[in-house]
Amino acid sequence: MFEIKEIENKDEWERFLFNVEEKTFLQSWNWGEFQKAMGHKIWRFGLYKDNDLVAESLVIRIKAKRGTFLFVPHGPVVLNKKDLESVLVSLMTELKKLARSQKCSFIRISPICERNDENIRIFEKIGFREAPIHMHPEVTWELDISSSEEELLAGMRKTTRYLIRQGLKNKDIQIYQSQKLQDIEVFNEIHQEVVKRHKFVPFSLNYFKKEFLCFSSDNQISIFFGKYRDEILASAIIVYWQGIGFYHHGASSLKYPKIPVSYLLQWEVIKEAKRRGCRLYNFWGIAPDNASRKHPWWGLTLFKKGFGGWRKEYVKTQDLVLDSRYWFNWIIEKLRKKKRGF
Repeated sequence: MFEIKEIENKDEWERFLFNVEEKTFLQSWNWGEFQKAMGHKIWRFGLYKDNDLVAESLVIRIKAKRGTFLFVPHGPVVLNKKDLESVLVSLMTELKKLARSQKCSFIRISPICERNDENIRIFEKIGFREAPIHMHPEVTWELDISSSEEELLAGMRKTTRYLIRQGLKNKDIQIYQSQKLQDIEVFNEIHQEVVKRHKFVPFSLNYFKKEFLCFSSDNQISIFFGKYRDEILASAIIVYWQGIGFYHHGASSLKYPKIPVSYLLQWEVIKEAKRRGCRLYNFWGIAPDNASRKHPWWGLTLFKKGFGGWRKEYVKTQDLVLDSRYWFNWIIEKLRKKKRGF
């Protein structure tokens, strides 16, 4: 139904994405460059109908101890939502052949489509099954930031608005941003505090540095820091891409719990997104609605929702099993999910 070709032109790739409504930077050209920098093999496929580009899909080969698989992060990206099923059918025909040549045991997709019965049935019909873990956020929190600062503050939870205003009055709090690679190390120091608190496997310093380098070439990334009396208490790595700001990584200290550094930092991040012409701010992942207080993201979710906005839920991560090696991976990931408390 579709002609599938690899796209090697950055402008063509990004131009198509600019016209797509539902997207995240995980399908951007620079995310592909980052994956290559991390040692992964990638393919950028375009699906054409009558010579018109109707869908794109970044595909990454992941080689791990638990097995090798092809992965589509927050994709495929489809111009017309009605084409989702036909795009998936065509793409899977191509990816099955690719997977065999790359000795992959399964294909995994983190969909970028709304979680509803119709879309879930599409994946089931093609032969997908729900993955044991998620790779990228399946539930996110978004905020329209096109209105004035006063209107944005008015739309926040009363407590959040109060803490931002308290932070603005506190002369001991300083918020600043950096585009210096060496400041990634400063972010990582605070990030390690979060790792110790929540006991999870973190991204490496090398990961943060390479992500920063790949997006900084187009001025699409910034590091924010929040200081209290010259001591850094909070930090965030923000990606700005195609009119959307993404709160991709965050870290904070609990040393002064009553000092609202994190709230003021987030407010300054949103204001910077507005200055850059962004219309939308994506707070990235939040806990599902039925999550208990024991969920690792429960407190963070409460924090993010306080700024106003809406919840968005995507179809859960999907696996297309190609051979029996998949089940070893399934067991490992199932155990990992239980250990992390998700």
